[in-house]
Amino acid sequence: MKPVSVATIGECMIELSGRGNDLWQMGFAGDTFNTAYYARAMLPAEKRVAYVTAVGDDPFSLRLKAHIAEAGVETERIRTIAGKRPGLYAITLDEGERSFTYWRGESAARQLADDAAWLKEALADADMLYLSGITLGILSNAARERLLTALAERRAEGVKIVFDTNFRAALWPDKAEAQATMAAAIATADIALPTFDDEALLHGDATPEETAERTASLGVTEIVVKNGDEPCLVVAEGEATWVPPAKAARIVDTTGAGDSFGGTYLAARLMGQPPVDAARLAHAVAAEVVGVHGALAPIDREAITAKQQKRGA
Repeated sequence: MKPVSVATIGECMIELSGRGNDLWQMGFAGDTFNTAYYARAMLPAEKRVAYVTAVGDDPFSLRLKAHIAEAGVETERIRTIAGKRPGLYAITLDEGERSFTYWRGESAARQLADDAAWLKEALADADMLYLSGITLGILSNAARERLLTALAERRAEGVKIVFDTNFRAALWPDKAEAQATMAAAIATADIALPTFDDEALLHGDATPEETAERTASLGVTEIVVKNGDEPCLVVAEGEATWVPPAKAARIVDTTGAGDSFGGTYLAARLMGQPPVDAARLAHAVAAEVVGVHGALAPIDREAITAKQQKRGA
């Protein structure tokens, strides 16, 4: 497989969003693919981005794979499993509040770590590998262990491992299993990107500092605690820094804001920016994303970078 700067690992799903009168619009999205999308948008062309997942051999899987490729994200590391299909979710609105209904029992992505030989090849030749708690949540116990072992091997070879907790209670039988699995993943990572709301729900954290302290106790030396429209807490190089969010011109839809932050942070770190500067750039992109509908917003890398450089001057 061709070497890449970053490969993200997880599940991209069919998305159905209601348009009224029982009309539905189909798209494709998922936290780790969204992250790859924004990493691709914020990296120069010579930096390659790939997605690691599994799809079926049905027409919807073919369309999903084409969608990933159209975003400039490489599909060479996508496994095809005969007889399987993508997961699906529908977005419904009730007085402006979004809710999600999922169908992912037959999703091919649940088997992305079942073939050890394929997995080893899919994770090879990458400078950075990224996964989330959702990635682990859809896998069997054996597959989780296989994936974490493979990531530890890549890390020993010098690959940067990034873990975003993204806790979704519906994917786990209980909090204890989620806590143990998340801790094992964090211990395998060089960079952790927990979200405070998720950590408060999973662990009962009262403050972002508490989240950072527990994460650091597992051996991670670079931590960004995301906190919605509040400042994020960056812990790196022995220092803790609060980084305020960028002001959004308007807020239309917060879907994908966290993923855009993560993808931009990865891109900035790959380009050699220090953690605090990477977080500032990630906030700037997230402020653009909340101004449009949907998880995947068009991003003008040069304009955003120039604006950030002007602010820092």
